[in-house]
Amino acid sequence: MTQDLSTILPRVLIVSRRSVRKNKFVDFVGEYHLDLIVGYGAVPVIVPRVNGVHMLLESFEPIHGILLCEGEDIDPSLYEPDASGLSPEDMEEIRRLHVSDTAIDREKDSIELRLAKLCLERNIPYLGICRGSQVLNVACGGTLYQDIETELTKKFQAEKRVAHINYGDYDGYRHSVKVVEKTPLHSWFKDSLDEVNMELMVNSYHHQGVKKLAQRFVPMAFAPDGLIEGFYDPDAYKPEEGKFIMGLQFHPERMRKSDIHEFDYPGCPSAYQEFVKAVIAYQKKLNSSNTGPAPMKLNVEMEKQRKSIVRSFSIAKDLYTRGQESPLSNESELKAGAEFLESNTALSLQQENRLKQMGATVRNGGSYMGRLKLNEEREKIARLVTGKMSVEQLSDLVSFYRMMDKICSEAMERKLHDTVNVRCLPL
Repeated sequence: MTQDLSTILPRVLIVSRRSVRKNKFVDFVGEYHLDLIVGYGAVPVIVPRVNGVHMLLESFEPIHGILLCEGEDIDPSLYEPDASGLSPEDMEEIRRLHVSDTAIDREKDSIELRLAKLCLERNIPYLGICRGSQVLNVACGGTLYQDIETELTKKFQAEKRVAHINYGDYDGYRHSVKVVEKTPLHSWFKDSLDEVNMELMVNSYHHQGVKKLAQRFVPMAFAPDGLIEGFYDPDAYKPEEGKFIMGLQFHPERMRKSDIHEFDYPGCPSAYQEFVKAVIAYQKKLNSSNTGPAPMKLNVEMEKQRKSIVRSFSIAKDLYTRGQESPLSNESELKAGAEFLESNTALSLQQENRLKQMGATVRNGGSYMGRLKLNEEREKIARLVTGKMSVEQLSDLVSFYRMMDKICSEAMERKLHDTVNVRCLPL
């Protein structure tokens, strides 16, 4: 018997970045990220940056970890409800200097923010590199500098300014950061740090960064201009227990010596190593929580009866919710559910009343049409309300109702299964 791979290798979701090549869209993820994830024992699952994917994230379950990395600027409306104070001239200059980054990708924003919030809700391990760290901060209520040079760097004298990006030398460029003691970053690089200045030379290329750090996070490194270059949640950092929530603005995966794969510091791959350690532990914890007594197997006749009842309720639900005008063709299939309701005492009064309402659509056409008209009025009101909601709010609403539908369906299936078992036991 082939074992389910999801119980063998943990899955790390990584959202691709969209680019244009030969007039066609191309999705890609940096190879260094993938190499390190695979090298430490997890499987990278690439989520394509395709329209509508933010509505289909359930399809990527089970999710044992999420790594978010490079990409365009995050839509400022997601973290700055008011104007940033930048003049139109400033914005025009920023777009000119950073043309490849300022083309906002709202679909990628939606996908990644939903994944970040999912991690926070379920305590799924999360590693954010560069843009991924910014997504994490925004998801938790923090804000960003829309342009570091305009809003921060120009406040310093020339000799104290820090360049956070060098378009002419992406991989080779370095600037210093000061590491905060007693943080994960400090433990990873402690053998490479001078105990006096606690400095590392890091690779980074970004023109935005953390402005206000979300309250739950603690800084791990600062650039000389005060910009936060790394942060983590101390209450969610125990890799051996499956806990890991962290953002790094710099690129440890790209801090390698020229023409060879040797890292600048031995601690460079540690973020990925500890992240995957947490991912593996999270998978084990998830699998153990899902392990329970095997469901009782029904004989052929009992299984046939169970399916007949489930089918009956499914038809009744469709008739009730979708509004079919000629439901009588399904009347014979509804009998199994009606008979079950008449003899059943296992369901609660609320559940029984709800199921009887479904069956009533067949027996009472006049009442059904009245209800249908009422539903049309409700639909008009719902359309007016949802028309004023943002894309993010709508996505959250759809995900919520999908989740509730799934939970209700599973609960009903279990109750029907248990009730059939009780009724079919020999006296």
